[in-house]
Amino acid sequence: MLIAGFPAGAFQTNCYAVATAPGAECVIVDPGQDAVDGVEELLREHRLKPVAVLLTHGHLDHVWSVAPVCGARDVPAWIHPEDRHLLSDPGAGWSPTSAQLFGGITLSEPDDVRELSDGAVLELAGLELVVDHTPGHTRGSVSFRLPDEKIMFAGDLLFRDSIGRSDLPGGDYPTILRSLADKVLPLPDDTVVLPGHGPQTTIGRERAVNPYLKEATPQAGPTRGI
Repeated sequence: MLIAGFPAGAFQTNCYAVATAPGAECVIVDPGQDAVDGVEELLREHRLKPVAVLLTHGHLDHVWSVAPVCGARDVPAWIHPEDRHLLSDPGAGWSPTSAQLFGGITLSEPDDVRELSDGAVLELAGLELVVDHTPGHTRGSVSFRLPDEKIMFAGDLLFRDSIGRSDLPGGDYPTILRSLADKVLPLPDDTVVLPGHGPQTTIGRERAVNPYLKEATPQAGPTRGI
């Protein structure tokens, strides 16, 4: 298994390339702001051929470069239908403050967009990725799991010591807590979590120390990021 990544752009959004081995086909997860050059560097370094781009959700900092990355390699993008509108209308996912900062940015859908569903198993690049619909950060947030490897690409559902904010359009705090309870807490403790921002962690660590996963859950969710 090969997983390589880098933090893209001002948002430091983790972009990943996932393959069975160097020199193989791969999938790209969440190509964010200014990620095109970083993606190309990963592909050259590890001699990878992308076959798809997977999007954990539709926020600007995760989809900024999806159209050029897909267009350069003629590959499809996969996203949940509840977030598909954000590919061409990124402002719909912003807070008023963010809209002022990033107003005028225009994005477009890739030529080939395919929709994800809860429980689907994607067989891509020799991998079997399980799709979990995990709304709460956005309505169409998903995570991707490699069950045999005990690896989870969590997007902005779960971070080291925190969870995704739920105060932006489409977010909802009780909903993200349900997603965590239904999709995260049942996973084995040694499952490695590769989040959308920040360092990797494990389910066991977060179960033990993350205040949002502990019994005494804070009354309100975090508000960092966009």
